[in-house]
Amino acid sequence: MDGVIPLNKEIGQTSSDYVYKLRKILHTRKIGHTGTLDPLVDGVLPICVGQATKLVNTLTGSPKEYAGEITIGRSTTTEDREGETVEEKKLSKPFANEELEQTFEQMTGDLKQIPPMFSAVRVNGKKLYEYARAGIEVERPVRQIHIYSFSMTSEPSFDETTGYQTIKFHVKCSKGTYVRTLAVEFGKLLGYPAFMSQLTRVKSAGFPIEETFTLGQIEEMMEKDDYHFLKSIDEVLKEVPSLELNDEQWDVRVSHGGFLEEKDVDSDKTKQLRVQRDGVTKALYKYDKVRNMWIPDLMLLNNK
Repeated sequence: MDGVIPLNKEIGQTSSDYVYKLRKILHTRKIGHTGTLDPLVDGVLPICVGQATKLVNTLTGSPKEYAGEITIGRSTTTEDREGETVEEKKLSKPFANEELEQTFEQMTGDLKQIPPMFSAVRVNGKKLYEYARAGIEVERPVRQIHIYSFSMTSEPSFDETTGYQTIKFHVKCSKGTYVRTLAVEFGKLLGYPAFMSQLTRVKSAGFPIEETFTLGQIEEMMEKDDYHFLKSIDEVLKEVPSLELNDEQWDVRVSHGGFLEEKDVDSDKTKQLRVQRDGVTKALYKYDKVRNMWIPDLMLLNNK
């Protein structure tokens, strides 16, 4: 059983919970997820099975898309709705759409971000949330992220009683982005405390949420020996340029992890190359400028 499951994660469960449950359902231990989703976040969680577990790092590094909600007027310890209030500053009137849109635009492109204390980032061998629960604040590493797009998706709402304004958004971002922190930074640019009040991952590893399966659906399909929930490695990598290998390239070179000559490959040298044998993806190659050759980046399937 080799492939990727586009799973629809529910609120309240951890990514590791699903790996544990799927090992039992699929009767295999070779399973890994492609990027942790917080318990309060639902949506697309690609799960790699069998030989596809070799793709975990590749898929984890791909851009992701989220739909969520920012609440302005209050900040929390965890930067989401679960935390305790840190600061409250009521709005006397809502921000105009034009000012909100300008703020979204201001937060696109290359940005630097400091991970929240309540996160799984490790500092000196311990996870940040372990320090946070002990009431210890530590210096956190600054990371470079990229925001491809960040925009408002509907008319904002304003509660005159609480003085809070809520804005629904869509964001496409790079690996390592904390959307909770984006919400806090959004508020800071407007001069107000803010937190992320809702978040759903709507696309990951090329899978939109419309193509996902719930754990219950997967259990039912397994009982019927229906494996349509499992997407093949070829399907997952269909956007990666491919090369069908001839006998010499496969038997003499690729099957032994060898190089491919520049003259034999007509492909974009800035991108990975998916090498296939009889239409089946066997490995991912990358171009080496020093050697002027295509070299193995990831061997995927057994060399049969």
